[in-house]
Amino acid sequence: MWVHVETMAVSLSEDTSTGQTIDNDRLKRDILELAEIGRNEEDRGLYRMAFTEADMEAKQWLLDRMKLSGIKGRLDGAANVIGRIGPSDPNLPSILIGSHTDTVPRAGMLDGALGVLCGLEVLRILKTREEELTVPVELISFTDEEGRFGGMLGSEAFCGLISPETLYQKDLDGIELRSEMEARGLNAFDALNARRTPGSVRAYYELHIEQGPVLDEAGESVGIVEAITGLFKWLVRFRGEANHAGTTPMHMRHDAFMGLADFAHEIPRILEENGSERSRATIGKAQILPGAPNTVPGEVEFSLDVRDTDPAILDELADAFRKALSAIARRRDLMLELEMQSKIEPVACDPDLVANLEKKAGELDLLWRRMPSGAAHDAQIVSHLAPVAMLFVPSRDGQSHSPSEWTDWEDIFAGARLLLESVRSIACEKSTP
Repeated sequence: MWVHVETMAVSLSEDTSTGQTIDNDRLKRDILELAEIGRNEEDRGLYRMAFTEADMEAKQWLLDRMKLSGIKGRLDGAANVIGRIGPSDPNLPSILIGSHTDTVPRAGMLDGALGVLCGLEVLRILKTREEELTVPVELISFTDEEGRFGGMLGSEAFCGLISPETLYQKDLDGIELRSEMEARGLNAFDALNARRTPGSVRAYYELHIEQGPVLDEAGESVGIVEAITGLFKWLVRFRGEANHAGTTPMHMRHDAFMGLADFAHEIPRILEENGSERSRATIGKAQILPGAPNTVPGEVEFSLDVRDTDPAILDELADAFRKALSAIARRRDLMLELEMQSKIEPVACDPDLVANLEKKAGELDLLWRRMPSGAAHDAQIVSHLAPVAMLFVPSRDGQSHSPSEWTDWEDIFAGARLLLESVRSIACEKSTP
């Protein structure tokens, strides 16, 4: 569903009902200033991977910004940065705004960080009329959303989804999470105490760049997310027999690579027969062994990433892919090994929060549409604890996870304004007798 209007009747920086405004210049300064933390001068990318020196500097920068605005900030046991305004009654559930400031290697300046900084701006605005808040409003910057240590540590700890075993996970270089946290002066086992109690969060909002081309191509300012994709990731191995490329007849080979080639051609058919228009399947990495040009491949190992917003369709796709792999292995006389690396269930955004975003987008005369999220986000994890809502702003040319990642300033300000108006309508809601 989408709504198209030809003009914006209300200035993006003016609130005609209350006089409170998004300070566009301040938000812009924050974005540009945070973007200098962890920047590599050679490739212009950001390197703020979780628990690196740059990541910790970004956390302190955010705490300092909160303090300057009179917002009480702290680090919890998982090194999530949390700020809070509004009533101090601990029994009142809060409205939570969040995202992350850690990055992938050679990242752009907006992925994750934009949601945190727009959330910070919302808290600043609401604090100017703090007496009107009927519930607390919190900002959270989650730790390690990008999964350096295999999961989404900050949001998983926040929702009580980690165990002591989590703290011994290693990154791709073999560095252990526990030791890396301790190197930064943190007690890793404190992450087990970061759990929030059920009922302590009334609603969670996350603003994010789309990381895809849909909004940019359509010329629309905002996407209101109705569902966040689920996914499963497999590591697949075909084992055959390595042999001489010149002396082994074609009909006598057990070529593991041919198994991969056969399967790659099966993907479009399986998606058409068992998937939906939101289904995605990707082989993103493959290794051929022994990897010699004059040797028939004896083993191939490859990744399979499959996504959809419907859990039943994901299950059906898993069955179909498994059957196809098994059939190829039998036909090619190969051994098949499947290893589940991760699985995340799809999440539907809360209908009431979605409806509220749509209402406010209409009142602001924004160009908007309903859409799914094809990427995983912290909102997916927080849904274990509270109703969630997400809104997207366009990614120019669909670029993300690279220094070319960008969103036009007017679209950033539009997203921030919509976030403010939606959060304020709930946080200032008067209870009826």
